[in-house]
Amino acid sequence: MELQEFLPICSLNADWICLQKEVRENDLAALWQMGRIALFGDDLKDFSDTAALIDLMDLVITIDTSVAHLAGAMGKPVWILLCYNSDWRWLLDRDDSPWYPTARLFRQQEIGNWAGVVDQVKNELRTAILLDRL
Repeated sequence: MELQEFLPICSLNADWICLQKEVRENDLAALWQMGRIALFGDDLKDFSDTAALIDLMDLVITIDTSVAHLAGAMGKPVWILLCYNSDWRWLLDRDDSPWYPTARLFRQQEIGNWAGVVDQVKNELRTAILLDRL
C-alpha cells in the first residue's frame, strides 16, 4: 500500500504517530507537508521502542506488518488493512483474528482497490471518534 493511499484516513481530527522506522524520501516529504503526523524514525532504536509508543496509543491502524503483530500481541486495539490475497494467518471471510482478540481486519474486495478499504476505515474511525466524545 502506498502512503498516498493511506493518507485520507489521517485527515480525521486525531493525533497521528508514524511507527515506521524508515520512511522513503518521497513519503517523508508527504508526511512533512501534511504536518499532522509525528515521526520518530531514528529514535526507534529497536522493537521495544516501538512497543513503548504503541503502549501509549488508543488504536493502531496498519497494513500487515510486524507492527500489526506487535500491537496484537500487546493486546492493543489494532485495525489491519489487508490486501485481497492476504497472508494465510488472517484466514478468509472474517474481520477478526483468532490470534489477536483486539484485532479488526479490513479487507480489499478486489485486487488493488485500497480506496474501498480506506473509506471503510475512515467511516469506522469517524464513528469511533464521535462515540468517544460523548
